Amino acid sequence: MTATIRAIGTAVPETTLDQGRVRDLFSAQPGIGRLASRLVPAAFDASEVDHRHTVLDELDAARPGGAFRDDDGVLRSPSTGSRNDRYRELAPPLFVAAARDAVERAGVDPASVTHLVTVSCTGFTQPGPDIDIVEQLGLPAGVFRHHIGFMGCCAAFPALRIAAAFAEADPDAVVLVVCAELCTLHVRASDDPDQIVANSVFGDGAAAVVVAADGAGLRLDGFATTVIPEGASEMAWNIGDEGFEMVLSTAVPKLVGAHVPAAVAPLVGGSGTPSDIPVWAIHPGGRAILDRAQEALGLPDTAMASSRRVLRAHGNMSSATVLFVLRDAVDAGLTDGSSLVALAFGPGLTVESGRLTAVRTEASPDVEPRRAPVATAGTA
Repeated sequence: MTATIRAIGTAVPETTLDQGRVRDLFSAQPGIGRLASRLVPAAFDASEVDHRHTVLDELDAARPGGAFRDDDGVLRSPSTGSRNDRYRELAPPLFVAAARDAVERAGVDPASVTHLVTVSCTGFTQPGPDIDIVEQLGLPAGVFRHHIGFMGCCAAFPALRIAAAFAEADPDAVVLVVCAELCTLHVRASDDPDQIVANSVFGDGAAAVVVAADGAGLRLDGFATTVIPEGASEMAWNIGDEGFEMVLSTAVPKLVGAHVPAAVAPLVGGSGTPSDIPVWAIHPGGRAILDRAQEALGLPDTAMASSRRVLRAHGNMSSATVLFVLRDAVDAGLTDGSSLVALAFGPGLTVESGRLTAVRTEASPDVEPRRAPVATAGTA
């Protein structure tokens, strides 16, 4: 038996941010230094992000102010506790919407789900969103529940490994994996280059997969993990007093370029080359990361098309993003037996990757991500 992703569901908040308008909002903040006043437009304009989604509708300058922005357009910096309160309110609808989309696309009875794995690094709450998924989708009350927290952008891969282990051990297992991230809860005006880059690329979204033994879909053929020790201080995710603090230095793309070929070598095969694999679902942590990975692997633009499209339409949604890329690749059309490699990068610096094979798949309709019905925020 081989574990297979039977379907991929996605969800985004109602509020869509235009990159140019968000750039102007951050550029206009009082008190930013001369260097930051140059870095902000440069980072936003070079990001190759057109739109992002957010649970914070006050980040849209056309909306009334709220906890994160006053009516005059000045950004506020709520405490970490206040930000987490918003996570407790706004994360569950995204988890539920993505899970529902995946289950419906897979055509499985929610009552048949045996395992539920949830993933998030942008907030904490207990009881967690897993309870909302169980109750609102009608999963069995005794479903096995497991949560992966605070692993960053690569966390979908440990979740998929767990799902694959369950599915391969039990032919009757139906595993639902749900990743949801509210990255914009941690934005703030800053002169710090790392925070400016984070402000320019991160968005909110959720994605879910149904994994079971065999069947049609994306077969999970194998996984690989590599840790780049010299990158430990270049990508990090810490909890501060005014939100979670991202360290994402300009050295990360260079490190990715230097190490990604060796990281994926076990999945490519001894006699093969990366260019032999037609589709690469690379986590779009940023434009420079995609550029360096593509150059290092010697990939044509066609292999990177799904990663580029997701970056433009959604930005970086942390752990959920690589599943959006896989969904885009499926929707674009994969021939039966076609191989693809997916990979993502996280603190450590960690490179997580997996090889998948399309099994009796057909091009899916071009469907927009499900909009979480109440995943928007007003004043607080």
